[in-house]
Amino acid sequence: VDSYDVTVDEELGEIQLVKIEKRKYWLHDDWYLKYITLKTPHGDYIEFPCYRWITGDGEVVLRDGRAKLARDDQIHILKQHRRKELETRQKQYRWMEWSPGFPLSIDAKCHKDLPRDIQFDSEKGVDFVLNYSKAMENLFINRFMHMFQSSWNDFADFEKIFVKISNTISERVMNHWQEDLMFGYQFLNGCNPVLIRRCTELPEKFPVTTEMVECSLERQLSLEQEVQQGNIFIVDFELLDGIDANKTDPCTLQFLAAPICLLYKNLANKIVPIAIQLSQIPGDENPIFLPSDAKYDWLLAKIWVRSSDFHVHQTITHLLRTHLVSEVFGIAMYRQLPAVHPIFKLLVAHVRYTIAINTKAREQLICECGLFDKANATGGGGHVQMVQRAMKDLTYASLCFPEAIKARGMESKEDIPYYFYRDDGLLVWEAIRMFTAEVVGIYYESDQVVEEDPELQDFVNDVYVYGMRGRKSSGFPKSVRSREQLSEYLTVVIFTASAQHAAVNFGQLFLGMYPEEHFIEKPVKAAIARFRKNLEAIVSVIAERNKKKQLPYYYLSPDRIPNSVAI
Repeated sequence: VDSYDVTVDEELGEIQLVKIEKRKYWLHDDWYLKYITLKTPHGDYIEFPCYRWITGDGEVVLRDGRAKLARDDQIHILKQHRRKELETRQKQYRWMEWSPGFPLSIDAKCHKDLPRDIQFDSEKGVDFVLNYSKAMENLFINRFMHMFQSSWNDFADFEKIFVKISNTISERVMNHWQEDLMFGYQFLNGCNPVLIRRCTELPEKFPVTTEMVECSLERQLSLEQEVQQGNIFIVDFELLDGIDANKTDPCTLQFLAAPICLLYKNLANKIVPIAIQLSQIPGDENPIFLPSDAKYDWLLAKIWVRSSDFHVHQTITHLLRTHLVSEVFGIAMYRQLPAVHPIFKLLVAHVRYTIAINTKAREQLICECGLFDKANATGGGGHVQMVQRAMKDLTYASLCFPEAIKARGMESKEDIPYYFYRDDGLLVWEAIRMFTAEVVGIYYESDQVVEEDPELQDFVNDVYVYGMRGRKSSGFPKSVRSREQLSEYLTVVIFTASAQHAAVNFGQLFLGMYPEEHFIEKPVKAAIARFRKNLEAIVSVIAERNKKKQLPYYYLSPDRIPNSVAI
């Protein structure tokens, strides 16, 4: 890192803007400028944050680091600078439909087409290539494709396609994956803990009777009575019904199921499966599998459920509901909020590399002949059909963590005591909400100021019109009218990009860490410090609980939550 001192002898007066120009001398001489610190003749210091690349014969014009709403700018040159920045950005960050029915994405065919400021740096770019190569290697696609083209003879064959296991959770799952307790636990605290819901009525398409499952019921009640007491849960993979299985390799037959799984809370308050139907329409050729069936019949039924869970997790829970949604927030932010806006300063760390990783995914993973087509039963177009179907369930309420938990009937800690995804998620959600409310309160002294902020309203409207394709049923607001509503909206953006993504994946730059100092004001820095302190308290609570657990849950521990969707 280089730093330069420039001394100016003449009196310059009050500095409104600083312009930095670069001349191109070498083929690759892009320059990343972090910030400029100006020392006045009176000994005061003024920070001009940049955190941008200057390329070719380029220039950037910077404002000092104080966050300002549009109404705060009364000087013509500052109003003009604000307007020009957005005009330039809106030419660079254009919306594009990658596939019909998808949320709109960035208009870029490949990573190098992206604006330089949101491209991976060289180190991160190499990381992605290595990850892609390792995925290919770990799946044995290059050298052992024949393993996928022939039947396996033993469950031990699974071990041949697993990467080296080196953590407590993976080892325990490997040792206990065939057990009903582990099967149920994964619906609560595995990588896809968002599908299980309390069953309030047995669906007609799943004709389970008390006689079928009475050996699994421990309270001497009928199945209907267990439902009424809230002890029955259900996971329905209806989304997969009719999705085309992968046919890209004529030598490999691939199949998809759309199962329904009934689960039971036993006397130990543990969740276990009690019935599985592998298709949506009941009948003689679609039997209901039970724990009382032959060992391998029941085990294979559970494997089909877990296979379906994998497809929904990767394509919907992970790709659509974290990656693509966070990209929408990112593009709208760059298009409608200038760098001086407080909401830009708040959100920019939480969309870092998101647009780049998604562009890479469209280049190499979910594209035609990408990794999905090579290694996934929903490849060859099935994954696209899934996203198109799932868009109808992508609502604003479903991204509000407390509401989403309550909508599935999973909110009671007393009734469902081992749902750590819920418990930790609520703690993190509340910490983020308190932080955003504090920041909003610093810059918006009333609801009226929120309502009259044109840039903020354009940002929210961009998300609704382009990200949610203008669907009223999405419940996404077209505008925000109060400080409370704005705080919730910002909590959704940050939680989705950080905690929710962490719960279904993993990351690297952790929540609450803001190495790029876009905010310079003391009240906001104090708010960030309090936010970090609250997160540290949550880390301690989770660590203490995990000491007593053979299978710890730490996906939502703030010291493991990345700031953004970047992998």
